[in-house]
Amino acid sequence: MCYISYFVNLLRMKYAVGIGQDSHRFAEQGGQCVMGGVVFPGVPAMEANSDGDVVLHAICNAITCISHVPILGGLAIDMCNRGITDSSKYLEAAIDTLGGWKIAHISLTVEGKRPRMQKLVDAVRESVAKLCAIDITQVGMTVTSGDHLSDFARGDGLQCFAIVTFNGE
Repeated sequence: MCYISYFVNLLRMKYAVGIGQDSHRFAEQGGQCVMGGVVFPGVPAMEANSDGDVVLHAICNAITCISHVPILGGLAIDMCNRGITDSSKYLEAAIDTLGGWKIAHISLTVEGKRPRMQKLVDAVRESVAKLCAIDITQVGMTVTSGDHLSDFARGDGLQCFAIVTFNGE
C-alpha cells in the first residue's frame, strides 16, 4: 500500500521550469563585481542601477516565468528608486511571488573572459543555495570564457543563463 500512495502523490505533483538571462557591461572604474552574492576581488563593478549581479538577476527572470510578476522590470525598479541596490533583496522579493511553487533545482551558466570564475564557483553555489533556502546540491553552475566569440568572451561584461525547476502540489 505504501508504494501505491507514493506513486499517487508523485502523479499529483506539478513541475514547472523557468528560464532567465541577464547581462551587464563592466563599468569603466570603481565598485566591485558581485555574482551570486559573492564579491569577485579585483574586478570592476557592472554598469547597472543596482549591484548588477547577473546571476541573481537571471534567477529572478526565471522566477518571473512562473509567477508572471515582473521582478527586474517592476519590483526591482521600485526598490532601486528607494535606494535598495542589493540584488539579494530582489531575489527575496521574487521568491515571495511564487505562491505554492518551491525551487527544486537551479542550473547556472556564466559566460565571460574575466574574472576567472572557477575558484569561486562553489562559493557562488553556496550563496545562491542559502538565498533560495535550498541545499547546495540543488545548485549547478558552469562557467565558460566563450573563446573570444562575443562581447562577454572578449572581456566587456558578463552574461548568465539560469534554468530553475520548480515543484508544487
